[in-house]
Amino acid sequence: MNRIPAALKPTRRNSRRVALATLAALGLLLAFAGAAFAGAIAPESGGSPNADQIASLYKLVLAVAVVVFLGVEGALFYSLFKFRARKGAVAAQIRGNTRLEIAWTLGAAVILVVLAVITFSKLGAIRNPPNSGPNGAQLADGVLVASGPSKRLPPNGRSLNIQVNGQQYIWRFTYPDGDTNDLNNAFSYQEMVVPVDTTVTLEIRAQDVAHSWWIPKLGGKFDAVPGYTNYTWFKIPGRLAGKVFTGQCAEMCGRNHANMTAQVRAVTPQAYEQFISRRKADIKAADAAAQIQRKRLESSGP
Repeated sequence: MNRIPAALKPTRRNSRRVALATLAALGLLLAFAGAAFAGAIAPESGGSPNADQIASLYKLVLAVAVVVFLGVEGALFYSLFKFRARKGAVAAQIRGNTRLEIAWTLGAAVILVVLAVITFSKLGAIRNPPNSGPNGAQLADGVLVASGPSKRLPPNGRSLNIQVNGQQYIWRFTYPDGDTNDLNNAFSYQEMVVPVDTTVTLEIRAQDVAHSWWIPKLGGKFDAVPGYTNYTWFKIPGRLAGKVFTGQCAEMCGRNHANMTAQVRAVTPQAYEQFISRRKADIKAADAAAQIQRKRLESSGP
């Protein structure tokens, strides 16, 4: 009878090695994935001023946290080494140090106050949209102007306002055209097209379940909740014309949640106007074709 070599026999040690090797392989696959290191240390930024402000605030808080962590851990390991147990040694009986206790309490309070002041000083630039730049889309009163009592607008009150509607499992974007009939407005799915150097404000809603709008390089995430409207903004610099920013629904919304991606394509104001014109022409042609088909069905009878 042939015997199995001992090295090939399943043992607890071999099973452990296989498990560790499998985990290591999976870790390498995740590490070398396309977006694995995107914003590994700090939030992604570079596409809009509010995203840049969020990233800079995060880095500042992270730097303070690292200093505190190193200080605390350094004192811990120093104490473990300096005052480690020795044979025959009698530990000192320390009742407390009032000055030291007051010092580290005040120190922690000062750090928190400083961080709070810096955070609130930066919130304005994160929440309040600026005016569009001189090379952005031309926004006139009554045309492409955001409105709403709870929405934050640029100082001049003019922005390109786009409606974002989350639905299982795709995003719909409705673009304004200055009239009061929303049914005639241009729209697109999955990819939003915006002009550079233009302040874009978003009305974020959902029509079925809760979703979450998030394009990391364009700012923070905002929930899309049925029956409620959230607002945010971004402004893509002119040098980024032609760039596509990607994101994904950040709220578990069903079994196809992973497929609910989103893109924002930055184009020149001229290209944006051409895009809107093409979308309107496509919608008009589709409506005409639908009317012809409806008449054919009506004329054919039951």
